[in-house]
Amino acid sequence: MRRRATFLALAFLAGACTSSGAPAVRASAGAVSYAPGASGAGDSYFPTYGNGGYDVAGYDLNLRYDPKKGYLSGSATIVATATQNLSRFDLDLAHLTASRVTVDGQPATATKDGNELVVTPPAGIDSGRSFTVVVTYAGTPGQLANKTLGDGGWLRNDTGAVALGQPESASTWFPVDDHPSDKATFKLAMTVPDGVEALSIGVPGDRTTADGWTTWRWTESSPLASYLSTVIIGQYRVTTGTHAGKPMVTAVPESLAVDSAEAKSLARTGEIADFLATKFGPYPFDAYGGIVVEDARIRYALETQSRPAYGRAFFSGGENDTVVAHELAHQWFGDSVALEKWQDIWLNEGFATYAEWLWQEHDEDIAVRESFDRTYDSFDWKQAPGNPGVAHLFGSAVYDRGGMTVYALRKTIGDAAFDRLLTTWTSEHRDGNANTADLIALAEKLSGKDLDAFFQAWLYGTTKPTY
Repeated sequence: MRRRATFLALAFLAGACTSSGAPAVRASAGAVSYAPGASGAGDSYFPTYGNGGYDVAGYDLNLRYDPKKGYLSGSATIVATATQNLSRFDLDLAHLTASRVTVDGQPATATKDGNELVVTPPAGIDSGRSFTVVVTYAGTPGQLANKTLGDGGWLRNDTGAVALGQPESASTWFPVDDHPSDKATFKLAMTVPDGVEALSIGVPGDRTTADGWTTWRWTESSPLASYLSTVIIGQYRVTTGTHAGKPMVTAVPESLAVDSAEAKSLARTGEIADFLATKFGPYPFDAYGGIVVEDARIRYALETQSRPAYGRAFFSGGENDTVVAHELAHQWFGDSVALEKWQDIWLNEGFATYAEWLWQEHDEDIAVRESFDRTYDSFDWKQAPGNPGVAHLFGSAVYDRGGMTVYALRKTIGDAAFDRLLTTWTSEHRDGNANTADLIALAEKLSGKDLDAFFQAWLYGTTKPTY
């Protein structure tokens, strides 16, 4: 992510509605004991984000959105595997109401508890067993309030809507395990009025039209962290093609000129991705692209998987290739290799900031060392990126000091070991999750050096480190 540098209560077995608040129930079947899955993923920064007791393999969404009414409806099919003997489990779902839930085709009882959808299947689910949940739901989606980081999620606008945000947003438009530790594949069929575009991530599928409505289809077959999903609905000029044998889809608002700064910057997506692949290893996904968002409230860019979304504010001064380089770097660092917990966000933003410096060296002849020195000389070292705290999750320490840490590591272990580190990291953890301890262990293995003092100084110290 790059921020602007200005910087139900529903009981379904009988079809009746009740209220929430039922206590956790431990059930048993014979000698087997079943218990509720946790209502959070165990992240100390965001204890209520995500859920426990299961691991999602994939989401398949079939939705319809009426821009005039701001109304979303449809169903989500979720395939998951129990990681414990489950008597019940939670899904994250904000503002929207489920009318029916089934587990493996059988009606389930579901209760809305705030932004949690608490599902009790007709029988306990054994640990290790795959199960399928289908949630039929509808309503008027909205934002998730976060007094520290700002609101995120579904935004309605004059031409349609945007579902975007970090650290959470997916739960504002589909039932989900909304934490990056549970990555899953993603399919979307979004039906909107004819003449309106519904853009998302992954490989575009067949588009069909009937009775004044058009269904847009998208498939992301590589597992993604839920906040990396998106749908962007409105009036967009869409350019489709291929790059390196894979679909390339870019889109800019119809209100912009064909040769706008936004369009010119997105046109370099393939070129920039190819350059980064020479540093980070093969591009990790089945599609390329980018979308410039037509909503003045979106003053950031987000690395939505395979197709980043860019707020128009980044292009107010003209073309901006560095933000494209930043978000494309995230396809390796943050998307393909995702966080286990939000504390380690520097792994995403530090490497993406370093990628900006690499691209500027390649395209503008500004040496990486020059970018590092300029940042190093002017930085306030009181904030540390290794454990920034929720209030500073998107602060300069995570981005700039994170980028400096990457470059200082390169100088400390040498270019040869550092180059192996980049490609080994992205290949060994591809489609998975990793943490800071994993990076330190790999850096020490490849360099043969004890790097405890280095990382302590650069990630956790509060005075200017040397290198």
